[in-house]
Amino acid sequence: MGGPARLRGHGHRLAGDEPARIALLARARVPPNLSQALPLDPLSRLPLAYGSRLALVDAGEDAVVLAPPPPAEPIADVAAAVRDALRFPLEGQPLEAIVPRGARATIVVEPPALPIPGSPGDPRRTAIAATMAELDRAGATFDRQTLLVAWGLGRRAGHRELELLVPPEFARRFHGRVAVHDAESEDLVEVADADRELRIHPALAEADVLVPVTAAETVLHGGAGALLAAADAGALRAANAYSLLETSGSGGWRLALGLERALARRVALLGVSLTLNTPTLGGVLHGYPHDLEAVHRIANFPLGGLFGLLPGPVRRGVLRRLPSELSATAVFAGPPSVAHAEALLRGVEAKATRLEERLDVICIGVPHTTAVLPREAPNPTSAAYLALGLALRLWRDEFPVNEGGTAILLSRFTRRFPHPTQQPYRALFQAARASGARDPEDLAEAEQLAGSDDRAIESYRAGRS
Repeated sequence: MGGPARLRGHGHRLAGDEPARIALLARARVPPNLSQALPLDPLSRLPLAYGSRLALVDAGEDAVVLAPPPPAEPIADVAAAVRDALRFPLEGQPLEAIVPRGARATIVVEPPALPIPGSPGDPRRTAIAATMAELDRAGATFDRQTLLVAWGLGRRAGHRELELLVPPEFARRFHGRVAVHDAESEDLVEVADADRELRIHPALAEADVLVPVTAAETVLHGGAGALLAAADAGALRAANAYSLLETSGSGGWRLALGLERALARRVALLGVSLTLNTPTLGGVLHGYPHDLEAVHRIANFPLGGLFGLLPGPVRRGVLRRLPSELSATAVFAGPPSVAHAEALLRGVEAKATRLEERLDVICIGVPHTTAVLPREAPNPTSAAYLALGLALRLWRDEFPVNEGGTAILLSRFTRRFPHPTQQPYRALFQAARASGARDPEDLAEAEQLAGSDDRAIESYRAGRS
């Protein structure tokens, strides 16, 4: 795991016109300054968080504990960092040079679903507000701006989710338009010169200036991926990736890059990408899981057993009230894919843990939440996605588990699908069970059946699921 610290050569097997920073994501090399796995005394008890509980695991001498390194030094003024990035982009012209007076600007944002846990003080809120203020100063006034909320196939944002996108004081003085993407809308506009047939939200096609403002968490989330998140359902289903930290083998990255190039031939395009810090917890979990002293303190906490005996809603309420902090360590601007690649590389170098050899068995604690917004109690499908589709794909260089190895998911896998928000998950789960799905083709067929349900589509368009 990890990422390269600098440019090296051109043996990246990418198209010749791709920026060099993108090549770094395609062919990973592990830098020497990555953090080692957390040391652990033989046979000590390891507190492993899952659901709303802490399991005390007896780790043997050969156990490897994968914990993030301590948070890096955060940016003191995110708004100032955004302004500097827009004036001095990695490539291309600064924002003020590409915005004509009276221009129509579309600011593309994604849900702040990653990382987990989030924080009310998410720096993306400040970055979005600062970018929109800079657009206003450059000539695209607030009344000519559209804030496009591109949530892909996730539940369409409601009023509560929209309130989380920008600071309250900025929301009160913003008089532009807010649009929530609908992947099933008949009003989507075809982009004929993309690498494949795509239909996108009209706000992308009709703007004079496009500015995605995102955080670089994976190759699929942020940057050009935010543009793809405003496309049709068929394109979104094709946005796959074997590793979430490498561009090679990622169909989603290629689709997003093709869309970015197609849009750049039509409109001015400049992206803002943030590198987020490792989230930090407060209260009794302060320092967990990166601090060895905190790990031992929690493992020997005298009331830990009593906490596990509390009813589930009480435990979850206590955990929700624990303070959490999320900060940014870097801000970059430039072509969306370039800024995203640079921000993602910085994040990998700061947050990765080096694994000396591949594992025979890996145990993953699944939290009592979902990987999408709004947060809900996980069902078996969403819990499996969080562990296998997200956590186990955050690797570089090579897959962390040996061929024929075992992945243990620590979760209760409660078969509850609240109506109506999780009905698509229920349909997928039941279709997979009914067909006895055991291979990717069977699962793809079950997914297609679940995605063609007219009632489910109508519920999605209404923002209910």
